[in-house]
Amino acid sequence: MTRSLPLDSVPFRRQFFHGAGVRLGGLALASLLGAPKSQANELARVHPALPGMPHFPPKAKSIIYLHMNGGPSQIDMWDYKPELSDQFDKDLPDSIRQGQRITTMTSGQARLPVAPSKFKFTQHGQCGRWVSELLPHTAKLVDDLAVIKTVHTNAINHDPACTFVMTGNEVPGKASLGSWLAYGLGSESNDLPAFVVLTPTWSSTAAAQALFTRMWSSGFLSTKYTGVALRSSGDPVLYLPNPDGVRAEDRKVMLDALKAMNLERHRSMQDPEILTRIAQYEMAFRMQTSVPELVDIQSEPASVLDLYGPEVTKPGTFASSALLARRLVERGVRVVQLLHRGWDQHGNIANDLPAQCRDTDQACAGLLTDLKQRGLLDSTLVVWGGEFGRTVYCQGGLTRENYGRDHHPKCFTMWMAGGGIKGGIEYGKTDDYSYNVAENPVHVNDLNATILHCMGIDHEKFVFPFQGLEQRLTGVEPQRVLTELLA
Repeated sequence: MTRSLPLDSVPFRRQFFHGAGVRLGGLALASLLGAPKSQANELARVHPALPGMPHFPPKAKSIIYLHMNGGPSQIDMWDYKPELSDQFDKDLPDSIRQGQRITTMTSGQARLPVAPSKFKFTQHGQCGRWVSELLPHTAKLVDDLAVIKTVHTNAINHDPACTFVMTGNEVPGKASLGSWLAYGLGSESNDLPAFVVLTPTWSSTAAAQALFTRMWSSGFLSTKYTGVALRSSGDPVLYLPNPDGVRAEDRKVMLDALKAMNLERHRSMQDPEILTRIAQYEMAFRMQTSVPELVDIQSEPASVLDLYGPEVTKPGTFASSALLARRLVERGVRVVQLLHRGWDQHGNIANDLPAQCRDTDQACAGLLTDLKQRGLLDSTLVVWGGEFGRTVYCQGGLTRENYGRDHHPKCFTMWMAGGGIKGGIEYGKTDDYSYNVAENPVHVNDLNATILHCMGIDHEKFVFPFQGLEQRLTGVEPQRVLTELLA
């Protein structure tokens, strides 16, 4: 098995070239050694890929992961079940529940009454995909989407489920998907982090679940691969501007002196985290120029802004974040993760779910359209989903016009589009109650294996030795690439 190298065995490029400019030093050395141009470019990169990566030519060079935190209701958005109208307020049959555990939020209810979706579904695209009225903009692009209806997970509560979907394991401490990709593939940007996280605002009135940094943490990998979270209000990065009276030249002199002291410390201690600290200071210096340019959307034409909807010019909204995601991958960032909170509808779906869809629907469609118009969709993998789905039975009071739904990990819907993915397809089927998988189950780590494959990575070979185990994003149990989804 081909192993990824432990971080402390990879020479730290800045230490090797300290005292010389990173880009010029790398290019000059490559020229002296007669290295090909492609190798020279790799030597000049701030975020280089591991030796031998990717394993094979990738279809996607970058990924934008749209995470709807809280568990979006598949039965109200994607998994059309018209026959459930006749089951309104009838008890969920035992033959469907099959003794599966449910959360303590509904386990004490006297009944589990069936709640059909109140939202209308219509068919769209050449593929004839059934889509809820809640997603009028995304519905126009179904011929670009691979809709997966049978994703399932082991976890039934938010924190372990979010940890699972982002790290491949319920146990905290593992590396996140974005960190794995930043570690293995690096990034083409020298002025921005390889992995950027955006946490936009939301409109649901329900209490939103907390976001834990473990969803973008590097875990056992070096902390240099942890996602950099840009703030949704105020300065995108705290303390990015220089204090009054401090010039950029002064800051550079300070950083050079600090770097020299840290390198001396590393020579005596051999702690790789010291090198990470140097890299973080230097990236912060470059971000003082790159981030203000990134978030300044004045140069975007009105035709592009209109794609994302009226809130695109309001910093911190999902629409604004989606546009930033496109600008980030356009600038060579490897991984962009958007985490939109407020999808935990235990009650009042009639108001809260439409509000969440208004936040995200046009922006998601605008992002896909924008990428496609720029020729970036073929090389950018876009993933949409949550940590689990919602139950067909009602939590709390039930009427035809309003209801709530509890957590449901046994089957939920996600979609993928772009780099390496076949558009206009639907994969997997659920039973008549959207409660169990009827055909083609997809484990969360099957999905992660497929994501890695689109990025040119063999998930079984992409390992990191830690605590006596060859750690993998997809875990130690057998997982498979969903070849049926591949273009």
